[in-house]
Amino acid sequence: MATDLDRPAITAAIRALTQGETDTVALMATVVCEIHHAHPFADWTGFYRVVAPDLLKIGPYQGGHGCLVIPFSRGVCGAAARTGQVQNVPDVDAFPDHIACASSTRSELVLPVWNGKGTLLGVLDLDSDTPAAFTPEDEAWLVPLLAEVFQDATL
Repeated sequence: MATDLDRPAITAAIRALTQGETDTVALMATVVCEIHHAHPFADWTGFYRVVAPDLLKIGPYQGGHGCLVIPFSRGVCGAAARTGQVQNVPDVDAFPDHIACASSTRSELVLPVWNGKGTLLGVLDLDSDTPAAFTPEDEAWLVPLLAEVFQDATL
């Protein structure tokens, strides 16, 4: 799906806004705001934070309400946290055990987020009301950007 997303400009803005910051929640809030307002297909953008073994809890987000708690054993966010792999789901109705936090969601991109010490901090979740909204280009852009931004993040 073609987009008019200016990835270099968003990357530059995120780098400028987060330079020198190590607080995980502050970083999450800034990244979410920039991506949500720039990505034409992001209807909900947010982080789920690792708060206990095998448990995610909602963090900074933009859009309507999200699920408050997600175990690693459930849904697209849980799968990303459990496997450490990006989950790009073009049709959430076809994903086994999808959690419908919003009934309007049709596709989802979830990326695990680690700090430079290899600690899983959480996952970045982008939801869209458009089927197949997220591309391999989105993944190729966001994976290294998240690694850079959260390199020195603290829990």
